[in-house]
Amino acid sequence: MTSLAKYAEIVDEAARSAGAIPQFTTSAPLGVEEAYAIQALSLERRFSRGERLVGVKMGLTSRAKMIQVGVDEVIWGRLTDAMRLEEGGSLSKKRYVHPRVEPELAFLMKRDLSGVVSAAEALSAVEAIAPAMEIIDSRYRDFKFALPDVIADNSSSSGFVVGNWARPDQDFSNLGIVMEVDGRPAQIGSTAAILGDPIRSLVAAVKATAAIGGLKAGWIVLAGGATAAHSLATGQFVRTTMQNLGSVSIRVEE
Repeated sequence: MTSLAKYAEIVDEAARSAGAIPQFTTSAPLGVEEAYAIQALSLERRFSRGERLVGVKMGLTSRAKMIQVGVDEVIWGRLTDAMRLEEGGSLSKKRYVHPRVEPELAFLMKRDLSGVVSAAEALSAVEAIAPAMEIIDSRYRDFKFALPDVIADNSSSSGFVVGNWARPDQDFSNLGIVMEVDGRPAQIGSTAAILGDPIRSLVAAVKATAAIGGLKAGWIVLAGGATAAHSLATGQFVRTTMQNLGSVSIRVEE
């Protein structure tokens, strides 16, 4: 039985080197709790190299995805400062194995938030909201994995880019979204696809992160994909425009 620390080392090195690895769950049983332990250990390795925790991402925030993988809870991963990309800048495709991008709504926390909270209480802790995109990347060979594999691999979170921040005291429950690739619509959707209302994702984030003390002031919380993810190719220019909130963009380089 491979130790959790060894799994963490394997997935961390895969992320560092952009190398594909075998699916963990094909060789040994791995539960969700163990998978989160592996995620935590792998991120500790990054922190020891100087990266800082700057927030969290939520995953499986659509009902369809939950049903598809047979779960009734969202999953989450950690965001570090090294994962943040410059808005309007570029990403190097060679740093990833199977890079995909999906549009998201981002929250900026103005105070700590923990325990059981209502939507109103969660919103009161938000400093600002912004259009965002998450770069997701599974390090597993042939893009094959089970839920515990995904969680162990930081819930596939590999990078993120955030647009301009806006006031949170506006209705963001059903904002139209268009993600364009080279000027052509690639995905069209709404923030309502995020658990019916993105604020529910923030409430879920507080519950999900209870083991680490909840959300912290200054953190960024990515609410979850609002559309299907788009596979990235070298040379593409990707821009997401969110109703009332503006746009966010990134270019893909070799």
